[in-house]
Amino acid sequence: MTTGNATVAVTGANGFIGHALCTHFAGTGRTFRAAVREHRAGHPPPPNVVAVADLATAPEAELDALLVGVSAVVHLAGHAHVRAKGTQDIDALYRPANVEATERLARAAVRAGVSRFVFASSVKVNGEASAPGRAIRPGDLPAPHDAYARSKLDAERVLAAVCGGTQTTPIVLRLPLVYGPGVKANFLALMDEVARGRRLPLAAVANRRSLLYVGNLVDAIDAVLDASPPPAGVHFVADAEAVSVPDLVRAIAAALRVAPQLSSVPVPLLRLAARLLRRRAMMDRLTTSLEVDTTSLRTATGWRPRYTLAEGLAATAAWWVTRHAL
Repeated sequence: MTTGNATVAVTGANGFIGHALCTHFAGTGRTFRAAVREHRAGHPPPPNVVAVADLATAPEAELDALLVGVSAVVHLAGHAHVRAKGTQDIDALYRPANVEATERLARAAVRAGVSRFVFASSVKVNGEASAPGRAIRPGDLPAPHDAYARSKLDAERVLAAVCGGTQTTPIVLRLPLVYGPGVKANFLALMDEVARGRRLPLAAVANRRSLLYVGNLVDAIDAVLDASPPPAGVHFVADAEAVSVPDLVRAIAAALRVAPQLSSVPVPLLRLAARLLRRRAMMDRLTTSLEVDTTSLRTATGWRPRYTLAEGLAATAAWWVTRHAL
């Protein structure tokens, strides 16, 4: 349910999550302003789309214009994958898009009197794995392992510092792997492997990974925009149940209507092979657990995941089939 005629500014609106969120807002009648980095040449922008060349370097007047009449910001824009060349400082490469852009947008939000600033962060702020049988909670100490995660933590901290003592409430949503129609990167690669009938040596893996269907995420964003009082601070968002990697492979296969091809290789051998092939980080993600606790978000907003894993994967598989047909 929408809240009056309040306008929500969405950055990164043409990304995977941003597109899903704006489509959701359009369907539910929530007024929004979609900020994108550039318009496609030759295509006039829709009335609610605003091009901002670079949030980290755009003039303050441009950011102020973006937020005129805006009651809330959902900040999705940023870089998730950056490659350093030679001796480049990888942390410095992430900083402009993920930290400086967040700080400048937050300052513009404070100047504009925006009431809520929702920032999409990452579970990676808390590390790459959770202890067996214990999900990560918002109050756990951060433990970022790479430059991307460090940049997200820095962005969270600068957001809190800028908004502290102002009328703008900072709300941080730390997200696990998000899937759904339009998904890219590792999840899409896994779907491709399952669809091709590639035999995956993962049947012996006994882990638990939190995932997040994009349909559940947009519902959660609705909830934090509408909750009274606003749910300040850090919260995790995830589907209702964590899943093991072999069970995820089986669920993807069921959604694609193919037979899962799993073989059992002892996990120590998988990790040894991954080290020899310099794929240790990938194998760690496939074999370790990474569960998050969503209690704080559910308590503060009443949000509950509406879609099951099977439903989310069915929608993703339908998109995958159409994508390959085209």
